[in-house]
Amino acid sequence: MIGRRNVVQSTLGRMLLASAVIFTGWAVAPGVAGASEVQLHELLFNRAKRQQRQRATRPQVRQQAAPQRPTQSRAAARPVQRISGPRYYTYAAPAITTVTLLSLLPDVATTGAIDDTDSSLPPLPVLEEDRFVQALDFAPDQNMAIEPAIADAMRRHYAENPAFVWVSGMNLNANGQTVAALVNDAAAHGLDAAHYAVDLPSAGWSPDDPASRYRDLIAFELQLTARALRYAMDMKDGAVDPNKLSGYHDFSKDRLTADAALDGLMAAGDPAGWLEGLAPRQSDYRRLKDELAALRTSTEDAIVIPEGTFLRPGTVSEALPMVMAAAGEKMSDETRAKHAAIIDAYSGTTLYDGALVALMRDVQRDLGLVADGIVGPRTVAELDGENLATKINRVELALERLRWHPEAYGSRQVVINQPEYRVRYMENGETKLAMRTIVGKRSNQTYFFHDEIEHVVYDPYWGVPQSIIVNEMLPKLRRDPSYLDRNGYVVTGASGRQIASSSINWYQFSGSVPYNVRQKPGPRNALGELKIMFPNSHAIYMHDTPAKNLFARDNRAFSHGCVRLEDPRAMAAAVLGKSTEHVAAQLGGYEQVEKLAETVPVYVGYFTAWPDDDGVVDYHADVYDRDTHLRRALDTVGKARTG
Repeated sequence: MIGRRNVVQSTLGRMLLASAVIFTGWAVAPGVAGASEVQLHELLFNRAKRQQRQRATRPQVRQQAAPQRPTQSRAAARPVQRISGPRYYTYAAPAITTVTLLSLLPDVATTGAIDDTDSSLPPLPVLEEDRFVQALDFAPDQNMAIEPAIADAMRRHYAENPAFVWVSGMNLNANGQTVAALVNDAAAHGLDAAHYAVDLPSAGWSPDDPASRYRDLIAFELQLTARALRYAMDMKDGAVDPNKLSGYHDFSKDRLTADAALDGLMAAGDPAGWLEGLAPRQSDYRRLKDELAALRTSTEDAIVIPEGTFLRPGTVSEALPMVMAAAGEKMSDETRAKHAAIIDAYSGTTLYDGALVALMRDVQRDLGLVADGIVGPRTVAELDGENLATKINRVELALERLRWHPEAYGSRQVVINQPEYRVRYMENGETKLAMRTIVGKRSNQTYFFHDEIEHVVYDPYWGVPQSIIVNEMLPKLRRDPSYLDRNGYVVTGASGRQIASSSINWYQFSGSVPYNVRQKPGPRNALGELKIMFPNSHAIYMHDTPAKNLFARDNRAFSHGCVRLEDPRAMAAAVLGKSTEHVAAQLGGYEQVEKLAETVPVYVGYFTAWPDDDGVVDYHADVYDRDTHLRRALDTVGKARTG
């Protein structure tokens, strides 16, 4: 019995062991099959012990929990509602009304009125006040298209002051002559001459026909007053209100009213001088005005480079002769002398290689472009592949835009020209520092406004705008909630408490997100090592960038709207009035602010015609199509004024 039980137990043990081997997948070494039950049990026991020790010492790998899902299913989550930028408007011109000259005059009882059908005329009045009242009976019943506010201002003035302003005796006085000459020369400022033109009465007149003379004088008086007021308002603030062009334009200065213009004009001892003082007084305005005069008298043939021209070394192109002709007008004297032989030998070949490529590289350097020898869109634009009419249009638009700014910049200023991708620090009208910039993409355009630089921030945090959080980050956060945590961003709620981005259910948001997101200072920070602040509602400022390679490109519209600087330390030093060594010494620690001793005006502008660092007007591509919108607005104003 005992022996049989032992055999059964031994057999059962072997079966259990075999099952364990099969179940666990252990490999049984040769000879094990013939081992005793004790040996097999020991083998099983020892294997189990070793496996326990291995589990105890092996690092524990926990399966990453799936991102928390919103209450609604992922499939039912609403798509991200992108936050769009400002839009362009359909420009509405100020209202124009047609009035009779008689309606602008006061209802004053006249004495000794002249009857132009009576051959026996009373003597002409001696006092000027009497002369104006006498002339009222002969005011012509003719129409004039005029702004209602100007008409109201004129009615007020002549009711309170029934006297000639621009006439003395029976002729124009000195003020009438100078003011008439000024408004009739409005085209010199890029304005439409027809909007301000005044016909002067003839110099000669017959004493036997005073009624006819009075008609001419009263008509001239009223027309010159109306045109001078329009000229004053347009010269000070522009014929177009920029804030009505698009949401990208933001100008806070109050526009000159008709009443204020009339009061200023009448109070001035020198009305023409007062009007001239309303024009921008910057050196850039004078240079553009001179350029406009030169263009209008130019007889040069336009060099038009065919649209789509793109030349690489080795390219054969029928456009090459036009490119070379345009380069001949734009190259510096140094480049011309260096390549005199190839310029003289060029006979219109269409193969772009060798010495021609070397010449083009130097021309590109002259123009401030990347000297790669490739003639692409930016090089073509800088070579002026446009006709005289296009140049004239761009200068006229530049003059109009300058009138939106204050009449004087100040002794120190920073001027950013977006189409040029360039910023200048200026003192007393002279460029002291200039560098390349990167401006906003077409979808994130840099605004057009002016402000004042107040402080510099070293080692800044980057406060991510809601538009970037929603448009760019939210789709990523739906796929990877830890995206912000891993990339050095800090997320805080309304209370200021920090929250891990991985703990937030991002699927519940489709539009604005109720969190603040900031990127920590450091080498990966989007603002680089400093930013230069002129606080404004658009969160636009100048700053450094880790993406230095983008400055080597000709087209530099890459940002979300802010202005990136090629040499931020130099600009910070300039506006602070300190050295670059001082600026460098503030870096590398923690975020800190240094205020300017005196604020510096900054003009964030958009000029497709603009003087370069040497004062020579250059032309630039209309990167945001703002020239098109402004020209349409000016045309709309013109149609309203001329009917």
